[in-house]
Parts: sequence; C-alpha cells; structure tokens
Amino acid sequence: MKILAFAGSNSSTSINKQLVTYTSAQLQEHTVHIIDLNDYEMPLFSIDREKEYGAPDAAHQFVQQIREHDALIISLAEHNRIYTTAFKNIFDWCSRVELKLFQQKPLFLLSTSTGKGGGINVMKHALEYLPQFGANIIAHFSLPQFKIHFDPQQGILEQDLANAYQEQLALFRNALQA
Repeated sequence: MKILAFAGSNSSTSINKQLVTYTSAQLQEHTVHIIDLNDYEMPLFSIDREKEYGAPDAAHQFVQQIREHDALIISLAEHNRIYTTAFKNIFDWCSRVELKLFQQKPLFLLSTSTGKGGGINVMKHALEYLPQFGANIIAHFSLPQFKIHFDPQQGILEQDLANAYQEQLALFRNALQA
C-alpha cells in the first residue's frame, strides 16, 4: 500500500513530524511518502479570494497527493487547543477542492505536544469533525510530554505509552491488510 504521511505543522523542528517519521518507519512493509506542509503554502483562505482566483494550485496538488495514496498518517500539532494555522488553512482550501478531502482512506491520527495533554484537545476536535470530511479514522494516539517520552532512536520510552501506541498501530496495520 501507498501511505501519505504529514504533520499538521509548518515548524522546521516539528515534534509531530518526528512522530510521523517514527510511525512511518514502523510500516516498512508499505511505501510511505512523507510530505511537508511548507511545500503547500497558500494565501489565507477567504471566500473573496476563492471567487476571484479560484483555489490555489497548491490546494489541487495537495488533494492529488491524497488521491494517489491508499492510506494516511497525520500527526496534528496543537495551537491554542486547536489545529495550527498552517494545517487549518490547507484544510480550508483543500476542502473547497474536494469536500470529502480524506476520501474515506484509512487514517492513523496522531498528536503530540511538550505538555501533559499531548495535543488531546486537537485530537478530540479532529475525532469529532474530520469524519465529516471523509476521514476514516482507524486508530488514534496522543503522546504527552514528547521531550520526556520520546527518543528519535528508541521511539516511545514510557512502556504504558509504547504499549498503547503499538495497539493503535496494530489496528491501523490490520485495516491496511483487510
């Protein structure tokens, strides 16, 4: 299977991108293509811009990336308890190109933060609302205190968190084999 993976962040040091990269490495039996939101920069979404210019080429390209893959891995960063502006802007533009943006593809939804919540607020919001845009969320996992519980070489360090992550990864992997 071909899997598209990205972090919902435009930070060059994104911990969510690190988590996506780690997760992608766990699925070596599949082809995983990691993209960067910085490669899809667009003007701030507005109805007026859309009426005057249409959706930016980058929005069409992003939707095409989703179309060309069989499954998705997304790790959402949390800013002020919700999606980052970078992700939300891409989401807004792309949902105008394809309302069911995520096209019912199997999705492993992740979040992490340096705080104790692990991005749980953005995760709750995404679990509730992304299915309205075609997200087929098979598994989800939030990793709290990233800098304490994660090492790029060893992965998730705290055993209970590592076990919970592996359970969710297994759900996603099983859905890909079905």
